[in-house]
Amino acid sequence: MTFLGLEWYWWLVIAAALAISVPFKIRFMKWWSKREQEKKKEQHEKWGDDE
Repeated sequence: MTFLGLEWYWWLVIAAALAISVPFKIRFMKWWSKREQEKKKEQHEKWGDDE
């Protein structure tokens, strides 16, 4: 049985890869935004901005 030219087991592999990667991506995005905020804060402190 094929769907869009791929065997059924390849769709299972793709679904498993997505299920595993999505939580890691969410965690990475949260970490990245936190890191960017800390960088901005650091720059403000470095230049003495009162904003």
